[in-house]
Amino acid sequence: MTPPAAQDESDSNKQGGVTRRTTWVAHEFRAQRGIAVPLMGMNLTWFAKLAVTTAFLGRLGDLQLAAGTLGLSFANVTGFAVLTGLCGAMEPICGQAHGASNGKLLRKTLVMATMLLLAASVPIAFLWLHVDALLRRCGQQPDITSNARAYLVCLLPDLAVTSFLNPLRSYLSAQGITLPTLFASALGLGIHVPLTCWMAGARGIQGVATAVWISDLAVAVMLAAYVAIIEHEHEGDGGWWLGQTGWGDWVRLVRLAVPSCLNTCLEWWCYEILVLLTGRLPDARRSVAVIAVTLNFDYLLFAAMLSLSVSASVRVSNELGAGHADAARRASWVSIAGGAVGGVAGGLLMLAARRPWGYLYSPRGDGGVREGVSRAMKVMAALEVVNFPLNVCGGIVRATARPAVGMYAVLAGFYLLALPVAVALAFKARLRIQGLLVGFMVGAAASLAVLLTVISRMDWQAQADKARTRAAADVCTHPC
Repeated sequence: MTPPAAQDESDSNKQGGVTRRTTWVAHEFRAQRGIAVPLMGMNLTWFAKLAVTTAFLGRLGDLQLAAGTLGLSFANVTGFAVLTGLCGAMEPICGQAHGASNGKLLRKTLVMATMLLLAASVPIAFLWLHVDALLRRCGQQPDITSNARAYLVCLLPDLAVTSFLNPLRSYLSAQGITLPTLFASALGLGIHVPLTCWMAGARGIQGVATAVWISDLAVAVMLAAYVAIIEHEHEGDGGWWLGQTGWGDWVRLVRLAVPSCLNTCLEWWCYEILVLLTGRLPDARRSVAVIAVTLNFDYLLFAAMLSLSVSASVRVSNELGAGHADAARRASWVSIAGGAVGGVAGGLLMLAARRPWGYLYSPRGDGGVREGVSRAMKVMAALEVVNFPLNVCGGIVRATARPAVGMYAVLAGFYLLALPVAVALAFKARLRIQGLLVGFMVGAAASLAVLLTVISRMDWQAQADKARTRAAADVCTHPC
């Protein structure tokens, strides 16, 4: 029989362990919430800006709407997805450098990433200049392709602006600084609405494209000014000078940037393929309308997914850079738990909105579209339950400077599994849109299982040691 004193001591230890566990979970939750909530607001302003742009294209006419939408889709797939993916290499380097208090490496990575994105913009711009010929070969009508080219030509400056804007955002978020990005994005949206209204009336589709890059430029200038102010105290440590940059620095950046870019592009392209497959279904016009309306709601939830993914990446990379292996492991599991809760909440929200969302887009129109949206959003709700933790796991893997793992998971789950299953269910089993979405859910679940296995078997101490070595590549000799 256990003595009363020993029993009391055992109970006290258990209570103390539970209290400590509750304390660090609450602390980690608050830390991630402070990063994720402003990022969520920033992402929502981006989607609002996209909605404003699309609305003004629609006011110009059906031709301008079709051409502008086609041009914007081409720009996303061939341009902005590439730049966003390349910029993903900053997350582990800057996050770990901040954790190790290596301000010099942080600032040098910002400059190098900006140069990398500017270099990548050159071939992208060449591709955009020849978009009309490419689209005509794909069977698009000449009047649509010529207007799409006019839109993209006026959007060309946004490649250069994005090459500055994305690294600035990543540079700040890696340090847990997100409120300035939110405020700048909100002000940018405030500029975009009246500017688009004025320029759409003055220059048509070309004016709409011009308004996009001007408002992006305003956000970039605001963030650059903020960075210049907070970095003024470091101007004496040589942090912005690239004279000491060697080939090893560029190799390290590119080796992270390439798989990160492929990962992002593979994800974006997969959903473009989903839309193309929908266009091959019977009653293609109605099917494409249904999937477009359904994905519009998914884009709103993606703002939350992306913010949770970035906050997970920031917290894990910061702790790894500081050499805190246990804290990084705990941060990863708190992130995954948050992703699971977010997935359930997102799925329930989609279920609740499935009928009013369809009426919003087709109040007096085709009842078949409304019913199709309602059915599709039921399946999409289940997909969201998987998508949220999947994006969070992708952020955790990026934080360990292993974006190739995420790339292979996406490649295997979506391209080797999801697409074949989706095609079989949609066309062979005649489940149509529901079959396509079920196939994507199977692929997303497979990718999630792969990433969860990798994370659960990860040697966190080894990752922390590697991060410390990586972050010590340019140890700052002055206070950072």
